[in-house]
Parts: sequence; C-alpha cells; structure tokens
Amino acid sequence: MAYRFVHTADLHLDSPLRSLALRNAELADLVSDASRQVLIAIVDLCLEEQVDALVIAGDLYDGEQTSMKTARFLASQLERLHRAGICVFKIRGNHDAMSKIARELVMPDTVKVFGGHAETVEATKGSLSVAMHGLSFAKPQAPDPLLPKFKPPVAGAVNIGIMHTSLAGSAGHDVYAPCNVLDLHASGFDYWALGHLHQRSQYPGTATVIMPGMPQGRDINEAGVKTVSLVTVADNRTVTVEERRTSIAQFERVDVDLTGVDDWRDAAMAIEAALMGQRDHTASPHLVARLRLSGRTPLSWQLRRDIDLMQAEAEQRGDRIGRTWIEKLELALEAPVPLADEAVADPVIELGALMRDDVIARSGFRDDVREMVRDLLADLPPESRAFAGHDEAGFERFIDSLLADGAEDIAARMKAAERGDS
Repeated sequence: MAYRFVHTADLHLDSPLRSLALRNAELADLVSDASRQVLIAIVDLCLEEQVDALVIAGDLYDGEQTSMKTARFLASQLERLHRAGICVFKIRGNHDAMSKIARELVMPDTVKVFGGHAETVEATKGSLSVAMHGLSFAKPQAPDPLLPKFKPPVAGAVNIGIMHTSLAGSAGHDVYAPCNVLDLHASGFDYWALGHLHQRSQYPGTATVIMPGMPQGRDINEAGVKTVSLVTVADNRTVTVEERRTSIAQFERVDVDLTGVDDWRDAAMAIEAALMGQRDHTASPHLVARLRLSGRTPLSWQLRRDIDLMQAEAEQRGDRIGRTWIEKLELALEAPVPLADEAVADPVIELGALMRDDVIARSGFRDDVREMVRDLLADLPPESRAFAGHDEAGFERFIDSLLADGAEDIAARMKAAERGDS
C-alpha cells in the first residue's frame, strides 16, 4: 500500500504587499488573500487525494504577526486535515522563527511541529515503514549547516527529510542553513522535502530532492504558475512526484511591440491583443500582468508623459477580458529617428541626445546615481532587490537603463510643452 503526501513550503501567510497597495488597493487585496486561498486549495488537494500527510518545509507565516484572524484561519484548515486523519509535518523557517502565532497556536495532535533539535517520527502504511526527519530554525538566522545535525536514516524505512535551506546560495536570498545537494544525495534518505527558495527545482540523483517553490507568487519577481508536489512512495519504495497547480493569481511579464504605431487607440488595441494572448496561456484563475511597451514609435513622447492614462486604458481592457489585472507599465520606447535636418532644427531632440550621450555618461553624475540606488537596495529585504540585477554587470545595466529613461522622460515633457499639449 503506497504512502502519499503533499509537499509545500513558503506560503508566507498574510505577507505585506506595500508596493501593490500603493498602486492598486483592489489588486493588493486579491494577491494578499491569495495566500489564504492557496492554503485552502492545498488542504482540498490533500482531502481529494486522500493522502497520508501534508509536509510544510518552513515559512508558513511571514514574520512577527499577532493577528488572531490568521490564527483562527490556520486552525480551521488544520482541523479539516485532522478530521480526515491526515497528519501534518511542519518545520519552522526563518520567517516562522519570528512569528508569535507559531509559538502560541495550539495544534491538533495530528500536527507535528519539529523543534530546534533533530527529531524522527516513524509510521507504518501497510508493508511500508516511513521515517519523517525534521529540524526547525530556532532563530531567524541560521548561518551554519543543519544537515550534520539530522539523525541517521532508519534502517528498512523510507526516510524523508524536511529542511529549510538556501542550499549553495541563490540570487535574491540570504544564506540560511547552507548545504550541498551532493551531500543530500549521499545522506541515505529517500526524499528531501526542502523549502526557502521561491523557485521550484528538482535535483536529480540517488535521492528525490525537491524545492517546491512557493505555492503563490506575491510580485513580478515571483512570476509564473506555482505548484505543490504530490508524492507517492510505492510498496517497492520507488518515489513518484506530480506537480499540482495551486496559484490563484499568476504574475507574468507581457511584451507589447509598438514599432510604427502612431495612434493612441491602436496602441491600446495592441495592448489588449497581447493581454488576450497571455490570458490564453495562463493556467491560474487570475493573470497579473506587467506590460513592457517597446519599439520605435511617434507615440513615445506622449506615452512617457501620459503613462497613467495608458495604464487606465490597459486596466479597462483587462476588465473586459476578465480576471486580468495590470500590475504596472514599463516603457522601453524610442522616438522615430529624425532626418538630419530635423535633428539640427529641433532643440529638444538635440538636448535629449546631449543628455544621453554626454551628461549621463559623466562619471561623477553616474557615481551619484549609483550610490543612491545602492542606499535604496540596502533598505529593502533581499527578495525585493531583484529589479536592480542579480550581479554587478546586471546592476550596471540597470543604472544605464535608469539614466537613459530619465533623459527620455525629460525630453518627452519638454517636447509636449513645445507643442503646447495639455
């Protein structure tokens, strides 16, 4: 008789969404509630598949939360599993270690929360003997490896390890309980249920090693469909893993090429067509799109000046499509290349070229901008820094685009003033 469980991690219940809230409160409410809806969906999956256990590999919570509303909601979902006889095996990650709810919530006796010392829980299912191994973060920081602290595999049993780890490190994530994937394969365990990194990965080798990623993205840096793992351990100890979609709101980047488009209505229609194409390929109930408008178009000046109006146009078309939201518009537009005599005759075009080619290239100005951006990044949590690149080369490219866009924006507003546009 097979032993089956669902493996998930990094739900980050009630994670704050400050940037979305500033731009669109209704969208922020949708994404904020999505983490709760995803937990309900995960419990539904456990019940429908009649699994033996739910494994949560850390960061069920999002930090120092005191909301009893969250506690009541979580308790109601755990009670659904308890009534069905489904066990829950949970470890605390770096965010859970800060949570007051994690310490105060009374769990059903079918819920096992592993402590700060390695523990093993054994169970049987037919002819299978299963050993669950877990170790929680005692503090929000875990700079040292946890793998050496785990108890050895139980002889004759299917050994499942649950660990919250940054593995060998990943861009956008601080180092937590580092370990080498090769060491996981050499541990003698059959399955490693990992958590912490928000992108799904599977690491082939002797053992089945899964980082499930988060089951619901929170911003554009957590784009794509999100899933959990449905794991089946057969009587002969072979392990089968199925991905099951859980995300309610799916973030996606959508490119819209406006090359040659010279009419505002045509630009809005191009946006709608791109949104419809992405909606058709979006597996989750809601699409949350970041639109990137690119190309060489006479509308470049107007779109830079009136981006808020085009945002409203895009949102209207998203409403028309249904369950399609606009998170943000990004511009990568260029004005048409003027003829030589036009460039000489137009002081705005000449000034724009001067800003791009001379002023922003000056090392002193560039150094000032670079320092301001570094100060901003230092004030942001690691998971919110990806917009500025994942390495030094990416950071420099971001600075280039920031300076170029600034020059284009200034020129666009001067051009509008020259034309007397309101």
